[in-house]
Amino acid sequence: MTLITEKHYTNRSGWLRAAVLGANDGILSTTSLAIGIAAASTTREPIILAAVAGLVAGALSMASGEYVSVSSQSDIERSDLAREKEELATMPAEELQELADLYQKRGLDERLAMQVALQLTTHDALASHARDELGINDITQAKPLTAALASAGSFIAGGLLPLLVALFAPIPTMVYFQYVFAILFLALSAYVAAKAGGTPKGKAVLRICFWGTVAMAMTALVGYLFGTKIS
Repeated sequence: MTLITEKHYTNRSGWLRAAVLGANDGILSTTSLAIGIAAASTTREPIILAAVAGLVAGALSMASGEYVSVSSQSDIERSDLAREKEELATMPAEELQELADLYQKRGLDERLAMQVALQLTTHDALASHARDELGINDITQAKPLTAALASAGSFIAGGLLPLLVALFAPIPTMVYFQYVFAILFLALSAYVAAKAGGTPKGKAVLRICFWGTVAMAMTALVGYLFGTKIS
């Protein structure tokens, strides 16, 4: 008998979300900064300075922001688990019935629901309530440090690409080089993320390219309108 192994992607959702957000933000925000300065500059140094400053500030901001936000989620989860643990200790009968009621709502008859609740409670009561009542499990549980490192690392990886363009692209056509390479980088990032997450690739690429174009067009416009030709 051949066993069919199913391929799931939910276990990647935590780090993948942070990594995709970081990479796209690194590409887009660093490129936008470079484009805005390039539109108002006749020399390379201000463009490189803007790209480096944006890269450093963005990576630190992404890491700290991701850590704080995911830590808040983790605090809520720990608080809910502590409350659930106390309820299991003080009113186990009510908690058992609550678990059985959950299984009834999912389609089990009353007797079977109670049997399942009893067996799972005997095995690991807190884990059962965490998973089925609170929606907390090992896959979806908040991991602040992992999210922060993934976000910062991917931001740096994404931001290095427009920095390289700022270092080597011709000054007169810097804006166009930045835009073209940014779209290529964003499309590649979206494709890889969609492949890793098992989602439609074309939709992901079109979405990021559209909004990336809007962001870069706006920053270029600001540079052209308010720039004083830095030299």
